[in-house]
Amino acid sequence: MDLYYYKRSVGVSILLTFLTCGIYGIYWYYQVLTSLYRLNNLPSNAGLDIVLTFITCGLYGIYLMYKIGKMESTMHHVMGMPPRDDAILYLILGIFGLHIIVYAIVQSNINTLADQYSGRGPHGGGPGFGPGPGHFGPGPGHPGPGNQGPGNQGPGNFN
Repeated sequence: MDLYYYKRSVGVSILLTFLTCGIYGIYWYYQVLTSLYRLNNLPSNAGLDIVLTFITCGLYGIYLMYKIGKMESTMHHVMGMPPRDDAILYLILGIFGLHIIVYAIVQSNINTLADQYSGRGPHGGGPGFGPGPGHFGPGPGHPGPGNQGPGNQGPGNFN
């Protein structure tokens, strides 16, 4: 799976959210959630998460901001990146109704990940990162969970 697929322009997404009076923001929210679920090798509940946010008049959305931070932290760990846990920051932003800032931060982090592991960014060097073409995850000898033995068939392998 090419991580470049998850990349979206943060500025354009924010602009479209304002121009469509928030309708594009719902779509963007769904895409960010789906990306996080997929990058964490979890079944996607993005649609259900959005429905629950509407049914609970936004209360579930505040919890979801915390959950997004935890999923992002797990994604960093799986991909062998430095630890980062912004769950409390996202929760506070969610409490104050600043969800769009959370989407922007998470999308920016996903874009950085896509650049690094797809070989298209300043730190990428080829068709992928790891032992062979199409492999996106920690390479051989990496102590993280992506190195699960022969062929690196662990949670860090996004083929």
